[in-house]
Amino acid sequence: MMLNSTSSTSSYFVLEAYLHVGTLRYLLFMLTAVIYMFILISNTSLIVVICMNRSLHEPMYVFLCSLFVNELYGSTGLFPFLLLQILSDVHTVSRPLCFLQIFCVYSYGSVEFTNLAVMSYDRYLAICCPLQYNTRMTVNKAVTFIIVLWFYSFVKFLVTLSLNIRLPLCGNVIDSLYCHNFLVVKLACSDTTVNNIYGLFGVVLTVLVPLLPILFSYMKILKVCFSGSKQTRQKAVSTCAPHLVSLLNFSFGCLFEILRSRFDMSSVSTELQIILSLYFLIIQPLLSPIMFGMQMSKYETYKRLFCSESRRCLATENQ
Repeated sequence: MMLNSTSSTSSYFVLEAYLHVGTLRYLLFMLTAVIYMFILISNTSLIVVICMNRSLHEPMYVFLCSLFVNELYGSTGLFPFLLLQILSDVHTVSRPLCFLQIFCVYSYGSVEFTNLAVMSYDRYLAICCPLQYNTRMTVNKAVTFIIVLWFYSFVKFLVTLSLNIRLPLCGNVIDSLYCHNFLVVKLACSDTTVNNIYGLFGVVLTVLVPLLPILFSYMKILKVCFSGSKQTRQKAVSTCAPHLVSLLNFSFGCLFEILRSRFDMSSVSTELQIILSLYFLIIQPLLSPIMFGMQMSKYETYKRLFCSESRRCLATENQ
């Protein structure tokens, strides 16, 4: 076992969380490969469907396409690496590859949460302002939102990466299955005040900024549900259910991983820690194409129903 007192010039990290499972690793490899193939096929299929079907060239589907691309991006940042590590007897990763994985995983998380925040605002417009939806949320505006959120996430974590790469490290052992930003910073020999301050600032940018449009949107949607008819409530629930499930699922996975890296989790079994540490990087890319794929054909129907009901109400008021 590599000691956690390695010279700061070490060119690799040791991933300590891998358990010795003997020949069972071949079964784990096959299961992991099947999951990865399903993620690739399902998300890619939905991207192709959206791109090839002109009737789906609308804002909500543009946001979904961005979400599916991000699922491919995040899972590709983990699965090929994980598959190699499962078959390996020595669980090491080079320093450059480790920092690249940190960038991929963390930017994936930021894009995911920000994309879901923009989608919540889109749902608010579709449910609360159906008659103005086509003017307030156009395809061009949706593309602009997507470009900004991807650029914002990438730049934010490029700054994080630049701060971490310069740190001299007094160890190279990481208690994780993959490279984790906070665990690498904990190995630093020098003062990490700047990293910690920017880390807190990054948490605010990553969590609180997207949280504002999410809370605003769902407060408005709830208001419409409580003041509207039973049919309106049913439509709103059916329209928002996949988004809410995806949002809550991703938030749970990220919350556990943040808590695991910063607090003592020795009371939790090692096996459960391993499963939950991979939760947001495995379950979310699996869940998104299932949840949104099943609902894709219904979005347009619900939007038309909202519009028709709003027109009827408007016509009644004018009489």
